[in-house]
Amino acid sequence: MKKWGLWIKGKWEEGTRYEPLHAPQTGEVIAEIAQATEAEAKRAIEVAHEAFQQFRWMPAHQRAGILMKAVQLLEAKKEEAAQIIATEAAKPIKAARTELIRTIQTYQFAAEEAKRIYGERIPMDAAIGGEDRIGFTMRVPMGVVSAITPFNFPFNLVAHKVGPAIAAGNAIVLKPAEKTPLSSLFLAELFQEAGLPDGVLNIVTGFGPDLGPVLNTHPHVKNITFTGSPRVGKEIRKLAEFRKVTLELGSNSALIIDEGVDVGAIIGRVVEGAFSYNGQVCISIQRIYVHRSLYQPFLEQLVERTKQLVIGSPYDEKTDITAVITKDSLDRLSSWIAEGVQAGAKVVYGGTVDGQVMTPAILTDVPHQAKLIQEEVFGPIVSVRPFDQLEEAVGWVNDSRYGLNAGVYTPDLNHAFYCVNHIETGGVLINDIPTYRLDHMPYGGIKDSGTGREGVKFALMDMMEEKFVSFHWDHTYGR
Repeated sequence: MKKWGLWIKGKWEEGTRYEPLHAPQTGEVIAEIAQATEAEAKRAIEVAHEAFQQFRWMPAHQRAGILMKAVQLLEAKKEEAAQIIATEAAKPIKAARTELIRTIQTYQFAAEEAKRIYGERIPMDAAIGGEDRIGFTMRVPMGVVSAITPFNFPFNLVAHKVGPAIAAGNAIVLKPAEKTPLSSLFLAELFQEAGLPDGVLNIVTGFGPDLGPVLNTHPHVKNITFTGSPRVGKEIRKLAEFRKVTLELGSNSALIIDEGVDVGAIIGRVVEGAFSYNGQVCISIQRIYVHRSLYQPFLEQLVERTKQLVIGSPYDEKTDITAVITKDSLDRLSSWIAEGVQAGAKVVYGGTVDGQVMTPAILTDVPHQAKLIQEEVFGPIVSVRPFDQLEEAVGWVNDSRYGLNAGVYTPDLNHAFYCVNHIETGGVLINDIPTYRLDHMPYGGIKDSGTGREGVKFALMDMMEEKFVSFHWDHTYGR
């Protein structure tokens, strides 16, 4: 069994102590992972700061070249990488392969954006006193980026932080999720082979609460990018002080199905949005509001299509549903279903548990204030409720502390624009599920869903400072 140390300054360093890493599907120990101390995290930050002093001057085309070389190397190793995801995250192998395709594309976008960092000309003479001056802005790298990532997309969500940081000319200290560190550690030597200078990417594994104070407060850390829970996000915001912070936090994404929609044409897409990777996706469909005229046929088709999902090993090509990430997560999901039922909800299908696997659950009559509606489920559970007027459904969508993505199916253009203008989320997807995401589009939420935006270009801009330059010149020179 392999012991994984810390990746600091381009080499593996022994950890002070190690913890076993368990496969969610089988419970077997698959690796021993170093648990970084505060001192080791501090050293990683100092190494990154030192490397930044040189890396910041690397030309854009060279940074882009490193990222493109990483793309080529990852393309050659994508099956090996997909197997890592299937093992440490219990993600079905077909979903793991899709994640790798997106990861490769994300790094490619980062390579392209490295060569598209523009400033802006400011018309100084538009103001009295601005005569004989030329003004412009330029974007410059910030320094050390502290990147903290979750378990559910252990390659692609890392790419959304590491790719833009490198493209911008920053150095990175990456702290991957305790449950899925192998995907991040896999990148260490890959980026070294791609030509990334030693110390630009450093990887420290360990327990978030132990490392958070250093990663979020060290003087050399200039930018913090975090994907995870609102509770932790709020703590980071307090610790960060004046640092730039991007927070991608929780959600309870809703889908509205308006009257006149062809239910049969969208049902497969809805099931995918609700139960892909066991619903352990920030923008997984959690709440479905269906026009009353479609409610019964939709519910029947949702149950029938959900029954067709295959529960099995993550390595099986046919598998759709696997073990949830931890036993604690499973216990929480079961307790929330029980609380919902006690409050009047009905389990139409699923919700049974076998080992660490939960059968996808469909519930109706869930009270609006129940945890299954108001909190982030992050599991294979969806609730369905009928509505009579579109305004009613939009009101339910907005009555939430979250606001990441919402989806709306409607054949009515006026209804579509009503939703665009009145739904309070970072993204509104018309005639699609809220689970839809492309890696170059702006992505982020409002309310307790976070601050800032990801999507490679948008993340890159957040990882740079805008500097203003003014030249005062003598317009009479040479006359």
